[in-house]
Amino acid sequence: MPRAALLVATAMFVVGPLDVSSAQQTPPAAGGVAALDFEFFRTRVEPIFLNKRKGRARCFVCHSQGTPFRLQPLAPGSTSWNEEESRRNFEATLRFVVPGDPLASWLLTMPLAAEAGGVAFHPGGKHWSSQDDPEWQTLAAWIRGAK
Repeated sequence: MPRAALLVATAMFVVGPLDVSSAQQTPPAAGGVAALDFEFFRTRVEPIFLNKRKGRARCFVCHSQGTPFRLQPLAPGSTSWNEEESRRNFEATLRFVVPGDPLASWLLTMPLAAEAGGVAFHPGGKHWSSQDDPEWQTLAAWIRGAK
């Protein structure tokens, strides 16, 4: 891995992402991408965080404790989040996306294989070997402004 990429990946996990949330929540100038859609997030994106993956933990298992990208823990016996928890997850997720630009969004590049355009370092392994993966495509659609 190139030294610069290693430094960026290390900084991301030590310090966390840059706080660009205010820029991400403000729609860009005319012709840009509007604010990201909460309902699409709740119905299409959040279920990805809960999906079982062969040989890997579900995203929320690691990302509900001790990581810069922090999802709400599930209540005992729950299989999904309530609306308030989903709103918190939405806000947390916004810190890791660049609206309109999936490949500039840590949410999509950290768990994507390096040979497919991802960042080489993700402690949870690579969940997607290709940008053609249906989950990756769903997240990319949301980042591009799907409603």
